[in-house]
Amino acid sequence: MEPWWISLIKAAIIVNLVMVAFAYLTWLERKGLGRLQNRYGPNRAGPFGLLQPIADLVKLVRKEAFSPSSAIEIPYILAPVISMFTALAAFSVIPWGSGWKIYHWQVTGEVVNVPISLLLIFALGSIGIYGFIIGGWASESKFSLLGSMRTCAQLVSYEVSLALSVLGVVILGRSLSLVDIVHRQGVTLPFVIPQFFGLLVFFFAGIAETSRAPFDLPEAEQELVAGYHTEYSGMRWGLFQTAEYINLITLSGLMVTLFFSGWHGPWNLGPIWFVLKLLGVLFAFIWLRATLPRLRYDQLMRFGWKVLLPVATLNALVTAIIVAAT
Repeated sequence: MEPWWISLIKAAIIVNLVMVAFAYLTWLERKGLGRLQNRYGPNRAGPFGLLQPIADLVKLVRKEAFSPSSAIEIPYILAPVISMFTALAAFSVIPWGSGWKIYHWQVTGEVVNVPISLLLIFALGSIGIYGFIIGGWASESKFSLLGSMRTCAQLVSYEVSLALSVLGVVILGRSLSLVDIVHRQGVTLPFVIPQFFGLLVFFFAGIAETSRAPFDLPEAEQELVAGYHTEYSGMRWGLFQTAEYINLITLSGLMVTLFFSGWHGPWNLGPIWFVLKLLGVLFAFIWLRATLPRLRYDQLMRFGWKVLLPVATLNALVTAIIVAAT
């Protein structure tokens, strides 16, 4: 056990690091999309466009925060806050290191370690969906309402496959604690090897959960103007976008933790391995956005229920049989 003030310091540091990571993930994505599609990315604000995230922040802060006259005020204001809070809170249970001895205090490699941390992440993700739904409903706009209903349908349906895809990892790790799962992979081998099909299901369901291309139907501009956040502007809109990118970082960190042995690596580099693996997974998300067209809505739902769900269920069942037999 560590003193409460150490946990508070870690929480403040991690929140700020995640926010900086979100800001420069937008820069990295735009530069990456530019390179992959043979065009320029941001290159005007600062050297190599490195000040572009700061310029975007200044623009959002100074932009007028309008709202529809018929909007339901309190839910309309709270919706982006809920999405942002749950996105940040979910990252608090992801371990990035084995822990360190600093002076005479033992500092753990996560903000908080709970025995059901995997369930906590899924629970916070489910609560975060309410921010999108409430935001679309409280805007009193038919386009926002349609966007929120699409978001609800997509996130709820793919969350089933996402949860089932990690059952094999839980069986092999013998725990719902992410710290125990990482330690287990350090003793045996990364779970990406015995759980390769689970990784594929987790990856595709994760793309849909974060509303990334080709599963970005909740924000299909051609059909819904902009989706659930059509009637938002300024920093309220910015909070929705921040939540979306932080959810992407959290999901990538969870993938590294569950399947790629977290901070473990050939050399004892600790958190550096976690960051490198995290960047690799984030690049895969960016790469897919640059190369794949958007799916139709019927293709999207058919892929979730008829492909991912049976594969995730079969993978978990086979893993349970093998573990029980051995």
